[in-house]
Amino acid sequence: MIIIMKTIFKSTILLAAAGLVVFTSCKDDNESNPTITQPTTFVLNQPAVNGNIDLEKSQTVILTWSQPTPYNDFNAPVVPTYTVQVSPTGSFNKAFDANAEDNTGADFFNIDETYSNGKNVQVNTQTLNRSLEELCGWTETTTPAIQEVSFRVKSAVRDASFNEYGVIYSNVVTLSMIPYYIELKPADPALWWLIGSDIADGSWGGDMGKCVIPMQTVDGAEYDNKTGDGEIQWIGYLGGGGFKLRGALDDGWASQWGQGDSFGSFVKNDGGSGNITVPAAGLYKVTLNTKEDKLTVEAYDGSAPVFDGMAISGSFNGWGDTPMTPCSTGWENHDWYITYEFAAGDEVKVKQADSWDYNKGGTFVTYSQGMYVYGVGNGPNLVISEAGTYMIFFNDITGYIRFIKQ
Repeated sequence: MIIIMKTIFKSTILLAAAGLVVFTSCKDDNESNPTITQPTTFVLNQPAVNGNIDLEKSQTVILTWSQPTPYNDFNAPVVPTYTVQVSPTGSFNKAFDANAEDNTGADFFNIDETYSNGKNVQVNTQTLNRSLEELCGWTETTTPAIQEVSFRVKSAVRDASFNEYGVIYSNVVTLSMIPYYIELKPADPALWWLIGSDIADGSWGGDMGKCVIPMQTVDGAEYDNKTGDGEIQWIGYLGGGGFKLRGALDDGWASQWGQGDSFGSFVKNDGGSGNITVPAAGLYKVTLNTKEDKLTVEAYDGSAPVFDGMAISGSFNGWGDTPMTPCSTGWENHDWYITYEFAAGDEVKVKQADSWDYNKGGTFVTYSQGMYVYGVGNGPNLVISEAGTYMIFFNDITGYIRFIKQ
């Protein structure tokens, strides 16, 4: 009995000691846990702009801002998400909501695109003008000649459900702008360009068709009426030399998609990103969802005949052949282009050179810079509604035809 009691007493002491160790460890852990620091503001820089910004003649307004003090100062910084806010009055009390039934009192709007840093952020002037017109209710006769427009930036930490924490705001900067009236129609689908060693002539130059080619809308896809965001694609041959995507050809590479640590890891607006390099030469489908900021590059296993030549034919040339130029030279080509002047009412088709076995027609969808269509084999003649000079792009895998007015 005495032996049993000694054993119980000894075990109790050991358990107590263990508990002390546990409590001590928990105390030590708490003391070493990171302390979350909350910055209070950050600086939106005054853009270097001389005079008034003409929203109709310019393409972007460039903003830069400083990074706020990290939200966590123990070598584990929390990366904030930035939203640009715009006000025609200088007040930021109520955000305009295009889907709300009542926007009474709204005095600012959010630019839909969010950003991970404040380096050369491009605010599209078409989106800016359209949003100002919606918020202010301008008509053709009430659109002002000059409008003072104020900008600020919101910084917030978002969780997986997009809940925001630690919201802070920058200072306000004001720019003088020349707005213009537009009849509010759905925005053009987003346009991104392909460029690189695998694209067109492989020179990384800026000439459309010769050096860079546009991505395509997706047949049947829906696009945001306000921003034009949605899914766009391109299907063609990639040799493994590398390429990138550009959001504009005149923004100094501010908007781009490149490769991160390895193929399949793609990053947006990172000037230090690598060229996107496929693991093996072949046909690929490049898909960019501009609404979700998601890029995929995957092997394409559909049919893709290779043509020796492609041409446009129609009432303008007696239904003969006017040759198109292949975009890619030196490797398998599936994209073609030509610049041509048309009269209103001209009828057009895209066809295989010297043959009508392969031809594409259809009914155009119009947009602010021209027309596009997914051509149908032996489909109706394409009708030019507005006279002018157009650059025409054609992809012989998808049948996508795009007219860009010059």
